Amino acid sequence: MAEDEAREAAPEALTEAPRDEESVRGELETLQDRLHRALADLDNARKRHAREAEHIRAAERAQVAGAWLPVLDNLELALAHAKSDPSAIVEGIRAVHEQALAVLDRLGFPRRDDVGAAFDPARHEAVSSLADDTVAPGTIVHVVRPGYGDDEHLLRPASVVVAAKGA
Repeated sequence: MAEDEAREAAPEALTEAPRDEESVRGELETLQDRLHRALADLDNARKRHAREAEHIRAAERAQVAGAWLPVLDNLELALAHAKSDPSAIVEGIRAVHEQALAVLDRLGFPRRDDVGAAFDPARHEAVSSLADDTVAPGTIVHVVRPGYGDDEHLLRPASVVVAAKGA
């Protein structure tokens, strides 16, 4: 009885009758074939993923470039109008600037207006400090180059001048 229980508890491989060399070779060849097929499937999946990722990147590039085409069209119109009326160039540039800001905002990178905000090294790059007793130290008093993006996705940090304690 104990012998029967031992057989049931033992792994199958240990309780099988000895096999001949030919059957072992056949099983080995089958396993090797399955391994080669699995490796080929894995390689094909890797190549398919790389092709799909490149296709997605190309579609994203085309979408972003397409969003900028109206801005380019309006710049060309402004330049064409400037030939006949040079005073119109300023208004044309202002309109194109607003359109460019709107494109960045739609792409998820709004322009940040940080004057008066507290300096945050994750969102700002301090390029200078200025003694100013009218605001708390560490307050942004001037934006040299604006930042774009939100708190989660920052395209570029703002270059700012930060208030310091007065002398």
